[in-house]
Amino acid sequence: MSENPKQAARRLAAPWIAKGYAPRALHEYRSADGGALYWRIRLEHPDGDTAPDGRKIIRPMKLNGIGYAFGEPSFPDGKPLYNLDLLAANPSAPVWIVEGEKPADALTKLGAIATTSGGADSADRADWSPLRGRQCRLWRDNDEAGTEYAGNVAAILLALDCRMLAVDVERLGLPAKGDAWDWLQTHENATLTDLDALPMLSPSPGPQDATAADSDGPRVLLIRGDSIAPEAVRWLWDGWLAAGKFHVLAGRPGTGKTTLAMALAATITSGGRWPDGSRTDPGNSLIWSGEDDPKDTLVPRLIANGADMSRIYFVGESLDPDGKLICFDPARHMTALELEASRIGGVRLLIVDPVVSAVSGDGNSNTEVRRALQPIVDLAARLDCATLGISHFTKGSDGRDVVERVTGSLAFGAAARIVLAAAKLKGDDQKGAGRIVARAKSNIGPDSGGFGYDLQQVELPDYPGVQASRVLWAEAIEGTARELLREAEADDEGDGSNPRQFLEDLLSSGPVPAAQVFRDAEAHGYSKRQMQRARERLGVKTDKGGMRGGWSWALPEDAGRRGYGAEDTEDAEDTRLAKAAPSAGTFDPEDTAPDPKVTEDAGHKKAAPSAPSARDWRVTRANGESFTVCRTPPATAPEMREQYPGATVEPIWEAGA
Repeated sequence: MSENPKQAARRLAAPWIAKGYAPRALHEYRSADGGALYWRIRLEHPDGDTAPDGRKIIRPMKLNGIGYAFGEPSFPDGKPLYNLDLLAANPSAPVWIVEGEKPADALTKLGAIATTSGGADSADRADWSPLRGRQCRLWRDNDEAGTEYAGNVAAILLALDCRMLAVDVERLGLPAKGDAWDWLQTHENATLTDLDALPMLSPSPGPQDATAADSDGPRVLLIRGDSIAPEAVRWLWDGWLAAGKFHVLAGRPGTGKTTLAMALAATITSGGRWPDGSRTDPGNSLIWSGEDDPKDTLVPRLIANGADMSRIYFVGESLDPDGKLICFDPARHMTALELEASRIGGVRLLIVDPVVSAVSGDGNSNTEVRRALQPIVDLAARLDCATLGISHFTKGSDGRDVVERVTGSLAFGAAARIVLAAAKLKGDDQKGAGRIVARAKSNIGPDSGGFGYDLQQVELPDYPGVQASRVLWAEAIEGTARELLREAEADDEGDGSNPRQFLEDLLSSGPVPAAQVFRDAEAHGYSKRQMQRARERLGVKTDKGGMRGGWSWALPEDAGRRGYGAEDTEDAEDTRLAKAAPSAGTFDPEDTAPDPKVTEDAGHKKAAPSAPSARDWRVTRANGESFTVCRTPPATAPEMREQYPGATVEPIWEAGA
């Protein structure tokens, strides 16, 4: 054959060239292995829309066995996507989807992986299956046709389990019909980092055959069964942590739930071994905690458990549209979190502690909890990461089905594909460990069995004086979670559903600040007075940490040990630094102080107004250091002063509040 594709394209385009059209590009569509399939000829006229046949001419060209001719080959499974070989060679890279080859080429020159189906009316005629399960970013043209194309593509990608974001074209200031090519013309020095920083939205898929009459009403997408290919569950830890699924880890206070979660994150980031000896591929972990400070609690525990800290990301504050820092709210900011997670890539685990913070409404309402958890469930699926929510057990629930014991609505356990339960063993036990974690529910694998584990307090080698806990795994154990927890929580005095048992469990791992005791008790349905009576019956010792320090409570045998502060009570450790015990006869104002919520007025009980609470606080230490703290749930000034003794605390109110 004496003619090459460029020569053939010029020959076929000769009639338009004679009218003043100039050849601009010959776009080659290739197979996954790089072989040429067909071409699309692009010509443009300098007169724009006033040109004889419009501002541009685009025609397909193929080999027909004799030579080059106009037309497309037949593709029974749909037209191939543009740059199919680049898609195959970069399977983990985000894919930019545009309306035509010109903007796709412009993005490719920048180093991005870009594709198109070839035009505004081509979405339903293309084979999009090579994008199944991938991260996709839609960049539509700035016109009605572009909006329709993006909606049709989004509907197709949704059925392929793609994780999608869409460029917020309205905020780019593009001209009418402007696209990615036009944006790059005004940003000549743009880089991939600039692309990642573009404003993004969650795309709204639309039915491919939508009419104007449909546009204002609800849209329902129907996915035909034979278009869905069966897939195996992708396990991070076989039978325990699944990619793309929502999990819950629950248990009583003192079982080490947060430390356990940090150990899981450490294993993933380091590519370490699970308790059963299997190894996991390394990946990134996202951690959102509304209770523990990363600096003195979470980071030390991660380091103690061997985490690769370069793969750990803590969810910090959020930026509102005006650039103002606001407290991250998992109930409202999941779309923004997904965008940031997509940018770093490789996220394999997301921890939400406590998971109840994701619910802005009534945590006991099945409807509200399901609605609030759905963005987390969807986020796990789109990022293809395991999401782990931390929760408590409801008081008085011993002996019941473990999933029903998770605090709040039953929807917390129902939404999770896997529910894990942690318990602390009482006395000597044949399991060879002080704690157990058991599988209470699994919709996608085995739903029984567990592992023993202990918490060991260590000093970090490179940080003298910094103490943290790490998990020491023990052997596997058999049995259902209900059986294992019933044995672990056995109590000679009854079922344990009483204030005394609650307080004993809470203090079993060491001293706890009094204010934290009351907060945890209230969360489990116990009053302050019930805790005071339980303290007296157990002979709990009290100690005041200096002139400005708060009161702490400890069981008699632990009275000489110092607690680590309010942030550590959830996962109190077994080994503490020594501190002198209070002298005999020390006066404890908690013994006689009345409940602040009730006052006596002429022999009648009257509710006193509660102290105002806030999410955002400004904390200023005596040395002048100042920082912002986000509290979920909101905290009162006394609670903040208890947490930061000697510091000035001020609530930060939103304008107009």
